[in-house]
Amino acid sequence: MTRFILHVLALAVILTSATAKSLNCYPFSFVDRNQWGAEPAKGQTALGAPVQFVVIHHSYQPGVCLTRQECITAMRSMQSFHQNDQGWVDIGYNFAVGGEGSVYEGRGWENVGAHAVGYNAQSIGICIIGDWINVLPPREALEATKQLIQIGVSLGYISPNYVLMGHRQASDTECPGSALFNEISTWDQFRRD
Repeated sequence: MTRFILHVLALAVILTSATAKSLNCYPFSFVDRNQWGAEPAKGQTALGAPVQFVVIHHSYQPGVCLTRQECITAMRSMQSFHQNDQGWVDIGYNFAVGGEGSVYEGRGWENVGAHAVGYNAQSIGICIIGDWINVLPPREALEATKQLIQIGVSLGYISPNYVLMGHRQASDTECPGSALFNEISTWDQFRRD
């Protein structure tokens, strides 16, 4: 009987993960790759779960997007730059968050990103679209980012003991911008080193 219960629980977790995406059961607007018109990935590497790190980025360019159409344009621009100019297989981030509070699927939960050298295979990379050197992202974007992380934990993609960090802690860069970096340094599980 115990084995049967374990199988039922495992099935429930699998169905919860699949339906959260397909039925858009997120507490924010979730825009999948088809909805923003993503080009096909030129390759994929499976990301082992749960990951230990969450790395926060800003796009710098494109700047903040405040409408769905502006954010779709930003996603297409970032993907084009990453694929065509950088030579990467896809947009580098696992997810991006628009200023209007929507979450845009990049490589998603299950594929290794190209966003933080040395951390890609053990992290989820989240880009808050815009330049956050001197100003903070809109409150809606910050809240959606926090909610996305918690969903990742609840679905088993992010370890409950994850470490939150800014991109500048992995590479010599100002990303995610000083204003955003100072903000995330106050969030739970931020790595202070």
